Amino acid sequence: MNTALDFSEINAGMLAEVGGKAANLGELTRGGLPVPPGWVLTTEAYRQVATGLETSGDGLAERARRHLLETPVPATVHEAIVKHYAALGPDVPVAVRSSATAEDLPFASFAGQQDTYLNVVGAEAVVDAVRRCWASLWTDRAVAYRESNGIDHAAVRLAVVVQVMVDSQVAGVMFTANPVTGRRRETVIDASPGLGEAVVSGAVNPDRFVVYGGAILERHAGDKKLAIRSLPGGGTERVETAHDGLCLTDAQVLALAQLGGRVEDHYGAPQDTEWAIDADGTLWLTQARPITTLYPLPETTRAGLRVYFSVNVAQGVMGPITPLGLSAFKLISGGAASLPGSGPADPLDGPPFVSVSGQRLWLDITTAVRSRPGRAILPRALTLGEARTAIVMERLVEDPRLSLVHTSRRPFLRALARFAHRVHAPSRVLMALTRPDRALAYAVRLGGELDKRLQVPDSATPAQRLDHAERMLAGTFPTIISIMPIVITGYGLFALASKLSGVPLAEMQDVLRSVPHNPTTEMDLELWDLATRIEPEPFKELPVAELVRRYQEGGLPPVAQREIAAFLDKYGHRGVAEIDLGVPRWSEQPAHILGVLANYLRMDGSAELAPAALFAKGAEQAQAAIAHVGRLAGRRARWRGAVARFGLRRTRKFAGLRELPKFYLVKTLAAVRHSLRAVGEHLVDLGVLHAAEDVFFLDFREVRAALGGGDLRELVAERRAAYVQEQRRRHVPRVLLSDGTEPEALATAAVDGALTGTAASAGTVTGVARVVLDPVGAHLEPGEILVCPSTDPGWTPLFLTAGGLVMEMGGAMSHGAVVAREYGIPAVVGVPDATHRISTGQEIEVNGAAGTVTLV
Repeated sequence: MNTALDFSEINAGMLAEVGGKAANLGELTRGGLPVPPGWVLTTEAYRQVATGLETSGDGLAERARRHLLETPVPATVHEAIVKHYAALGPDVPVAVRSSATAEDLPFASFAGQQDTYLNVVGAEAVVDAVRRCWASLWTDRAVAYRESNGIDHAAVRLAVVVQVMVDSQVAGVMFTANPVTGRRRETVIDASPGLGEAVVSGAVNPDRFVVYGGAILERHAGDKKLAIRSLPGGGTERVETAHDGLCLTDAQVLALAQLGGRVEDHYGAPQDTEWAIDADGTLWLTQARPITTLYPLPETTRAGLRVYFSVNVAQGVMGPITPLGLSAFKLISGGAASLPGSGPADPLDGPPFVSVSGQRLWLDITTAVRSRPGRAILPRALTLGEARTAIVMERLVEDPRLSLVHTSRRPFLRALARFAHRVHAPSRVLMALTRPDRALAYAVRLGGELDKRLQVPDSATPAQRLDHAERMLAGTFPTIISIMPIVITGYGLFALASKLSGVPLAEMQDVLRSVPHNPTTEMDLELWDLATRIEPEPFKELPVAELVRRYQEGGLPPVAQREIAAFLDKYGHRGVAEIDLGVPRWSEQPAHILGVLANYLRMDGSAELAPAALFAKGAEQAQAAIAHVGRLAGRRARWRGAVARFGLRRTRKFAGLRELPKFYLVKTLAAVRHSLRAVGEHLVDLGVLHAAEDVFFLDFREVRAALGGGDLRELVAERRAAYVQEQRRRHVPRVLLSDGTEPEALATAAVDGALTGTAASAGTVTGVARVVLDPVGAHLEPGEILVCPSTDPGWTPLFLTAGGLVMEMGGAMSHGAVVAREYGIPAVVGVPDATHRISTGQEIEVNGAAGTVTLV
């Protein structure tokens, strides 16, 4: 048979998989909750479309559908369908439903991407519906969905389930965990008269019920103006209805919730199910699939409700962290925990308040939430760095399950005293107040000392490199955090000046423009300055990949080659997602930096808009702001004015140091990464790993054990695949409860059309939005408004050409807000779903003082 598609093979694996699903449902529904009898399972595995039919590109979906629909169903398959259908009885109505191998993935459900045909009657009609189900693998929406999720079209298989119809009086869907809030075991049921297709397709406003702990928490009646019903002889019709009240009784709701619990227990994960109740009142379970949008829960051995805060969100790193990166963070946090006297017995374990879930880092902050000192300090601290989280925290303290249990301040004060003593906080504060230049010199000197300690002799053995890496990771934080008392002194004086003058902190943000001694700002200005000194021709003409090749081979023009190398020698330890030890640095992959330089050199701009000029202008505005606040304070009392001016001058001197501890920490991570890559090369020689980079998919204990030999290549391959899969996760909560609830999802939605966030950098700008999800390779025209999920230093070169900034994450003291203020860019941060609600090319107005974004 000359066919456009290969129908020569029936995929036994798919048949077994779908057959197993039917058997499982049969087990679940014994005792009054039967599965529809006579499930007929057919499957057709075709590897790819025929020769000449591309597997991607325009027209793919339409051409694939046409070939499938025009191709006769193979005789053996036709015979099997007719035979099994006849065994059900004469002209039994059935549902013909699709089940593709790309469905129900951890990162994408594919729900509704392929077609379902209801109330199909007659053998030939069933065969035709099966063929159309196969063809629906190539609907435009299914093809687009696969492409957006990076799934190979040619690798997808599709089975068809033929299921006896339930002539339902009421039907709908049921989630065994709340899909909006994430709360586990909180069952959410949508129900409407007629077939469940009305609910699934969104054609009706259904009744909604919420059940938890055997009690119905919510009942909400929908208008239910439409019902889909079966027609005699096959097919369905849509009819208008006028159903008043609720379509389920309380007993039916509770029975559904019990069934949902059994389904979840059977599959071991929360489920998205479809169900139906027939005219006899029998409850049928017609489908179960995992809920793919729930964030996995951190593992905990502690009793009671726990509160977790996302380190990734706070750091602007939304993707997963490599296993060695997670292991490194445990060492770092263990060193941090040792300062107040609560370090772990084994540094490799990390402190008990550090958890991992979804290959991301979480801090258990339950103790702080349930203590008086924590409730006083945590919201204030978060307001500076993660304002949206601060709002969530204020709401959490109202939850009776998180009532105060730690009422004494003594343990907190003792820990604080130990911390202050070990970082020499009193002497650092005194030095910042009385000898500011010496305080600055101390901060710089720490960097020089760190550079010396990070050096590893070339002759070091792999075991010695591991020893050095663990020692540096555990010991660096206690050293570099000693800078923070100096920084806190500056911000404390900032708050004091506000009180003395009566000027709110939000109106004093100009004081923080263009602050000196910020290593990230200095890096960005140096990069711009570099663009003014190098030869422009190759950067204006060549693609980035070619620029990278020439740079790595020493083939750029002399000045560019020398100056870029010098820049990367100083800042090459930085990169996007730089808190992850396993992520390459700019020195390893300079494409981002070379791309930024190319963008700078292709721009046409006046000298007065150059970053250095804008930075100088910002410094002038800051001095004017200091004078203004001083005058207002002086009107109250002369001494107030003098103290306010003194305090704000100190604020400007020390505020930029806020970025320095992280700068030093990232330098440590880069040096350790370089050393451990040498360990990876040794493991490749031993035959333990395929490539040196594979070492970052092990933890420190595994790396040390691997020095004795073995084969970890399969383990690394599994972890790489899981890492790539996690990179596709589209949502990471900023706060998560141990019952799965995302507290932010409980917040009241904003008024339609209103985008509000946290005021981060004063000023108002109207311009064209540019939504950027990844800074690598991104291009921003001068004056465009950058709209992004969050930022870390890898993003900041884009700020130099941005007219404004809108971020989904962060607070007034988050990284993006600080840099935006220094560059004088109006900025609003903490805007929920900004990258979805704003489109590239859309004109928007950013009011950085009011914290609003208006769609023009």
